[in-house]
Amino acid sequence: MPIAVTPAGFTFELAGRTLIRHSADSPLAFAGRGEERIEMYRGNFDISDYLIERTPLAHADIEGARITLRRSAGDAPVLVLELEERAGNAIFHVRDAAPRVNRLWFRIAAEPDEHVWGCGEQMSYFDLRGRRFPLWTSEPGVGRDKSTHITWQADVTGHAGGDYCTTNYPQPTFLTSRRAAVHLETTAYSAFDFRHGAFHELEVWNVPQWLEFWAAPDYPSLVSAISHRFGRPPPLPDWATRGVIVGLKQGVRSFDLLERYIDAGVPVSGLWCEDWAGVRETSFGTRLFWDWRANAARYPDLDARIAGLATRGIRYLGYVNPYLCDDGTLFGEAESLGHFARDADGGTYRVDFGEFDCGVIDFTSAAACAWFAERVIGREMIGRGLGGWMADFGEYLPIDAQLASGASAKLMHNAWPTLWARVNAEAVAAAGRSGDIVFFMRAGFTGVQAHCPLLWAGDQSVDFSRHDGLQTVVPAALSSGLLGNPYHHSDIGGYTSLFGNVRTLELLQRWAEMAAFTPVMRTHEGNRPHDNLQFHDSPDAMAVLGRMARIHLHLAPYLRALVAEAATQGLPMQRPPLLGFPHDGRLGALHDHYLLGPDLLVAPVHAAGISEWRVVLPAGAEWVHIWSGVAHAGGTEPTVSASIGCPPAFFRAGTAFEPLFRDLAQL
Repeated sequence: MPIAVTPAGFTFELAGRTLIRHSADSPLAFAGRGEERIEMYRGNFDISDYLIERTPLAHADIEGARITLRRSAGDAPVLVLELEERAGNAIFHVRDAAPRVNRLWFRIAAEPDEHVWGCGEQMSYFDLRGRRFPLWTSEPGVGRDKSTHITWQADVTGHAGGDYCTTNYPQPTFLTSRRAAVHLETTAYSAFDFRHGAFHELEVWNVPQWLEFWAAPDYPSLVSAISHRFGRPPPLPDWATRGVIVGLKQGVRSFDLLERYIDAGVPVSGLWCEDWAGVRETSFGTRLFWDWRANAARYPDLDARIAGLATRGIRYLGYVNPYLCDDGTLFGEAESLGHFARDADGGTYRVDFGEFDCGVIDFTSAAACAWFAERVIGREMIGRGLGGWMADFGEYLPIDAQLASGASAKLMHNAWPTLWARVNAEAVAAAGRSGDIVFFMRAGFTGVQAHCPLLWAGDQSVDFSRHDGLQTVVPAALSSGLLGNPYHHSDIGGYTSLFGNVRTLELLQRWAEMAAFTPVMRTHEGNRPHDNLQFHDSPDAMAVLGRMARIHLHLAPYLRALVAEAATQGLPMQRPPLLGFPHDGRLGALHDHYLLGPDLLVAPVHAAGISEWRVVLPAGAEWVHIWSGVAHAGGTEPTVSASIGCPPAFFRAGTAFEPLFRDLAQL
């Protein structure tokens, strides 16, 4: 067994990596009790804990694969773990825990110079070392940097400022530069602390089911094993990688505006009208009417229009989320069938979404899931001809809701996005359209990988800000990709426009540049479309979008090869450079570069007023600058021209796709 008893306690090794070092002075686990306070305001959470007890479990008894942890020798057992070995991984099942224990802390052995990645979709930092990350699905917040004025404004006006660690998609799983990975099987609130040199501490506000470890000889094998463990989504269909999905929410006028994109030479794969079910105006901006049926007044003759687009090879996409507004037509139907979560008095739990209230579909009820999948998604959306949609939200389950299964809403809160993804996936599968229809989500948790065919990075601010702007899309793609989410994209131009913060032409152009080198290109008008510049408002913006869309279309053969690789190996299309070049020590904390597959290196410009950009080229290959054709040695950090329309991008010399890449400069 890889559990080795030592004079001081024991160690646990997997594939030669020491992952647990237990002694009386530095125990594997601590146990205790706490009383949490969790308050939600429109998807933003204020969470604190009153710690009653935290006790080191200093004494360990080892009997084969079973570890019994006690406060000291002779005391009653507090925690019993049992090791199960599998091919390539190991699981410590929690077989027993003392009554009243509702806080546990596990210490995983670490090295001082170790890099750490993962924990879901992290948008501020790729390397998590040196920071603590609470894992609770929520709105990420506006600004996401407590030192900035915009974050302060969001906090004081709506408790919505966020921080570097807030995310729609947390997951209690991380990888380390020792080619190992760790997962805590729980849906409870947890916090992973990577600030100590000798260990990583995992805090969880419940007794988890198990603690899981992987080790592999290299990063691709490790990522593939993780992808296999959590499940792989269906392959991204060809149509989604062949042109821009144009996002417009201007009612029937959207169809006329789409023609302006086509006439300007923009390759178009889809028209995304999130307002297909109608809109309502709020102080936040133009919001959608959350009643998931086509709004005939806003979109007359929609069925015929969808069919007309289909004859031209253009998909029509919509929008849905797991809530129903109480002034809509479907609310009464769902309520009469008992499909909503309940409040303490047994009535329908209504959640305030900002000047309108909604019921929460209870996904612990099989009947409610089936009704939403068939009645709403199947009949109103797929049946109408929608080829995809944004499956929004999933983070708002109130912790005091009463659920049909009897499960604690506090423990189901993190699980909710995965249940929501499964409802969408099952509706698509029932229609026989898996691998054809694409829905995209921002929220997630453990297991979402098996159901969601495409992530998007959520609601970035319409700017270049460090923690909420354009550059946050890169660490979001990289961190989630390492955990088995191979397909990722973002709102071109960002979404959130508040407190006078509006798009610039340069921001639109730079975002389009980056999007050309991602799996899917999709524009968004944002939450305040009439205050913000749109591509169709500016010939200069449209010209760059068209050029970048043609580049994306030209890359289709390469993208299809990456989709096939993702399906068979679980490797993300966008990946950290260290995945292909593990011996280059500069790459472990690099958060603003990525590889698109093995052969393209992209370093998006994420600042205003830039004409040149410094690039970190991985050692071990020669890299050719796409636009100039100049070759650069790996291991160097050249400064290259970065004019609008020519983002810093390089291909690996000698790749089989070199002729394809060399032609990009002519587009």
